[in-house]
Parts: sequence; structure tokens; C-alpha cells
Amino acid sequence: MRNRLEIQEITRTFEDGGIERKILDKLNLEVAEGELVAVMGPSGSGKSTFLSIAGALLEPTSGDVLLDGGSIIGKNKQELSELRLRKIGFIFQSANLIPYLKVEEQLVLVAKLAGMNKTEAAKRAKELLDKMGLSHRLTAYPQKLSGGERQRVAIARALMNDPAVLFADEPTASLDASRGFDVVSMIAKQVKHQQKSGVIVTHDDRVLSLCDRVLFLEGGKLVQK
Repeated sequence: MRNRLEIQEITRTFEDGGIERKILDKLNLEVAEGELVAVMGPSGSGKSTFLSIAGALLEPTSGDVLLDGGSIIGKNKQELSELRLRKIGFIFQSANLIPYLKVEEQLVLVAKLAGMNKTEAAKRAKELLDKMGLSHRLTAYPQKLSGGERQRVAIARALMNDPAVLFADEPTASLDASRGFDVVSMIAKQVKHQQKSGVIVTHDDRVLSLCDRVLFLEGGKLVQK
């Protein structure tokens, strides 16, 4: 199996009061297609920095990040924006839905930004929302959805442009145990069925059984226990 995500020797430092501090220290990670990896660690361990670099939101001090075998390092802002739109799907702690758009419109907008034609976008949106059990919610606004439904819309939106990699940042934080498990179960299912590489940053040990590997961020590196 190919690795759709590869992180090679990533280091990230910053200056604090004239002192150089190292957040990530030659961190390495490979995630194969169809694999969901959980990353855990205490607050301040560098999880947000790790996710920002892997998701092309932050430049590392050194090292490389490869998506589908291509490096994302050294690209300009426009290239990174295009890459995030087409190669990366983000699912955040809060669903971050646009309040004035209906459920179907949330997905169609993302497809439109990527240049997908209107008919194809509408068809794909309906298919994804059907997989998420949301066919009856196509015309609902976010405020009419439950927390679990909003997160399912966010998953569908993240999958809309068929990304290589899915990143989920604490996707169960605002959900109860049952809904949280359902949401991560859906993420795991889509990663496997669509052969994505998936990374979920979480504190929720109730969902770890749904992941293929669990890694801990310690001393700037990812370790398996």
C-alpha cells in the first residue's frame, strides 16, 4: 500500500524571550492509504503545530511533508491554498458550518471553489450526505441540526473534493460519548472505503479502538506505546 501522507524529519522551533525553543524534533510519520492514525499528547506537546504543518497551514523550520508523493514545502500562498482545497480534508472540533447556507450548499460551495461543475457537485453532495444518513437534511440550516449532524456534514464537506488525506482535530470534543463514537466511526469508514490516509488528534480514548494505530507526541516526536 502507498503512503498518501509522509512526514519526514520535521522540526519546528520558535524564539521565546531570545531563547530558541523546539516544539517538534525531527518528527517522522507515514500513513498508508486506508489507515487511520490517532495522535495523542498533553496540552503544549505540539499537537496543534504538528497538525498545522501536516495540513499545509504552517511552514516547518526543516524537514519535508509529502502528499501523494509530492512535497508541499516551499510553495507560495496560492499554491498552498489550492493544495489544501484539493488534497486535504479538515474536520475541526467545531463543525464550522456557514450559518446562512443549507446543508447541501455547504458542500456545493467547496466543490465550486475547486472548479467542479454545478451538476456534478450537486450529485456528489447528495451521494455523500446519503452515506452520512443526512438525505432528509439537505435543505436544513446548521442551527436546525444536532451536534452530531453538524459534524457529519463537516465530514461530508471534507470529503467533497476527494482529498488524499483527512485530518480531524478533536472531532468529538463537543459531543457526548455515543455521538462522538459515531462520528469517528464514520471518519474511519470513509478513510478505509475511499483509501484516504487519516489522522485524528484526540484526547478521547473512547474512540481509539476505531483507529489502526495510536501514537503519542512526546519530546517533539511521535512514539508508539
